[in-house]
Amino acid sequence: MRKGWTITAVALFVLLTSTTPPPGLASVAIAAEPGPPTGSGSYGELVSLFDEFLKWKNLTPQTGEFNNADAQTDADDYRPQTIAARRATMNGFIARVMDMNVASWPRQQQVDYLAVRSQLDQQNFILNVSKPWERDPGFYVDQMMAVTFADLPVKDTKLAAVLHELRAMPVRMVAAKATLRNIPGDFADLALHNLVAADGVGHGHPYRTVPPAGVIGWYDDFLARARKAQPALVAEIVKARAAAIDFQGWLKAGRPAMTASAGVGEANFNWYLKQVKLLPYTADQLLVLGARETDRLWSIHALEEHRNRKLPVIALPTTEAEYLARRDETDRRIRDFLIREDIISVPADIGPLYVNVPWIVRPTGPNFWEQVQYRDPSPDYLHATIPGHAFDGAMGKRVKDPIRGRINDGVRIEGWGVYLEEAAQKLGFFEDKPRVRELIDIFGIFRAVRVAGDIKLQLNQVKVNDVVAEWQRWTPWLDPNVARVDAEIYLRRPPGYGLGYTIGMIEMQKLLADRRHQLGDKFVLREYHDAIMTNGRLPPSLLRWDITGYDDEIRQFWSREPIPGS
Repeated sequence: MRKGWTITAVALFVLLTSTTPPPGLASVAIAAEPGPPTGSGSYGELVSLFDEFLKWKNLTPQTGEFNNADAQTDADDYRPQTIAARRATMNGFIARVMDMNVASWPRQQQVDYLAVRSQLDQQNFILNVSKPWERDPGFYVDQMMAVTFADLPVKDTKLAAVLHELRAMPVRMVAAKATLRNIPGDFADLALHNLVAADGVGHGHPYRTVPPAGVIGWYDDFLARARKAQPALVAEIVKARAAAIDFQGWLKAGRPAMTASAGVGEANFNWYLKQVKLLPYTADQLLVLGARETDRLWSIHALEEHRNRKLPVIALPTTEAEYLARRDETDRRIRDFLIREDIISVPADIGPLYVNVPWIVRPTGPNFWEQVQYRDPSPDYLHATIPGHAFDGAMGKRVKDPIRGRINDGVRIEGWGVYLEEAAQKLGFFEDKPRVRELIDIFGIFRAVRVAGDIKLQLNQVKVNDVVAEWQRWTPWLDPNVARVDAEIYLRRPPGYGLGYTIGMIEMQKLLADRRHQLGDKFVLREYHDAIMTNGRLPPSLLRWDITGYDDEIRQFWSREPIPGS
């Protein structure tokens, strides 16, 4: 998504001329911007509203949460009258949140208010724009597979759950065919692919030497196991499998007419960036940032390669034991480094943490993530284990605040993980492993090129296959399976997840710069990182306001605009 995908001079001009003034010049800002609401609701009522909203959201899934054990009996009901009722409830939540006396609250509570409002706006967007139950066949295909992972035999409550899922499958497929309309071609093609082809990544899938061929292949796998271990399930598995095949036939027959746009369009995308992501950028500005990061990372990668040109390359391990030994050594090195160099506080009870990349022998060789992780686990270990996602999640559970303890902003989460990769380089973690610095660069390059892919998919300027080819052109080792799976995730999720990695990193770096300048010689890096862990996983603009008090970005968010066309 780089050369040949031109970033216009107009976009660069917009970026350079519309940035907010630096904190020290905030007093000269035009005063016409609206401020916090001056309604009647209290902070306690905001907490109650958020609690009520989350309970309602969990009982009325909008993005495929069919397996929620607490779901109401109508949780799979996407009839027009049911959706209308959910929209009415959503409008009620929004009316209540807009009638809060936020102007009278202290800054920390105003931060919480904007965080809650963004959560409401996200759900409202899903109900009125994304509408996956209506537009995306994959919304239903995704729900077919999990039941096939069950270890057999099952009994008691697990048996009841498996039977419930199997018996629900034919009913859901009938409902899907009645509900789906205005289907984009990319959504249909991805659903058809996932029905009959292994995705080549297998996130969360049980290991098989030869991965089953998509959803239908997993039903074949489940059926073969049931015939040996639990024959009583065979009849229900056969019916569920038949429903999947019937749905596949329906999709194939209707595919020529499935030509709707998959992305949400520019107006909706920019609305989502502002109202939900609380990012101080437009799509055009983000394209410039993504392109600049790609150029920067490729340039430092070229320099790093030259610097290391006389050193041996890092070879792939040949056995699982060799990889696990590298992993164990990485864990030790990182934990020692964090403490020794006073990087971040690691509580004594933080024990072993989740590791993102297991050992898998693939017929086609390691995929992109494995090409990096198997050579040296440090890049993904920093990003996804410690002090990245797994550590971040464990620390997040210690935030008991009724609002902040339940906010998990994707830009903040992924931005923190990417920030850590280059931070480790700058802090000297790889001084004795210079070739690993090249791996860090490659991770960063893939995150950077995804910015344009994410945006251009949502703006309907490219198709999934275009994005896959462009990403592969710019990213060493990137295989088509990883590229396709990521493109699918970013197209089918609510907008802006793919750009959150690089843009989130930029926002974390911005916050670091602000805090260092603000505190001067009193700045302590460990205290800065600890504050990020203890203030909740808020959108970065809110975290920045909360920690520094700088409101230059926040002022634009007080005006809540309607969804375009609504």
